[in-house]
Amino acid sequence: MYVPKHFAADDAVVQDLLLNHGAANLVTSTPNGLLATFLPFVYDAESGALLGHLARNNEQWKTPVLGEALAIVSGPDAYISPSAYASKREHGRAVPTWNYLTAHVYGNLVIHDDPAWLDTLVRRLTAKHEAGFAEQWSVDDAPAKFIEGQLRAIVGVELVVSRIEAKAKLSQNRSSADIDGVITSLTSRGEVDSAEAVKAARPAD
Repeated sequence: MYVPKHFAADDAVVQDLLLNHGAANLVTSTPNGLLATFLPFVYDAESGALLGHLARNNEQWKTPVLGEALAIVSGPDAYISPSAYASKREHGRAVPTWNYLTAHVYGNLVIHDDPAWLDTLVRRLTAKHEAGFAEQWSVDDAPAKFIEGQLRAIVGVELVVSRIEAKAKLSQNRSSADIDGVITSLTSRGEVDSAEAVKAARPAD
């Protein structure tokens, strides 16, 4: 990943993205070419791994992986118009761009064809993603036999992280007045997550 110094994401930003984000694209290089699946995940910070599952019928888990696997985790992103910049009104030397936060997570892919492992995983996934609901669904709300059948239809995947390349391109290279304009523009468009990301990445004056 090309990461200019002023767009390098620090460890705290990366950890926050992995712990609080919900899903990623899992990409593997195989003898059959590149394979990719979008899947929800849990980040286990203690073991340094992304945990998820694939449908049993998905060929990706059955196909040998050449080298490392890659999970692409994307945070907030948004189009930035030059009209948001104070500098555009001053001299006109501005062009559109795109703000984004992303992490490329590389590692060894381990397959878990184990109902007990999967039961623990789906409970962790459920607890994570149901946390914001007033009425939270539990795995135990469904009949046990039904859950057993669902677990037989999936296979666990664990990406044991070897390295992470991350980029936070969030207007850090703009003037303070331009950053103010970007935040105002994003907020007015309802891009609240992107506006908050720009605020958090803002360089100290």
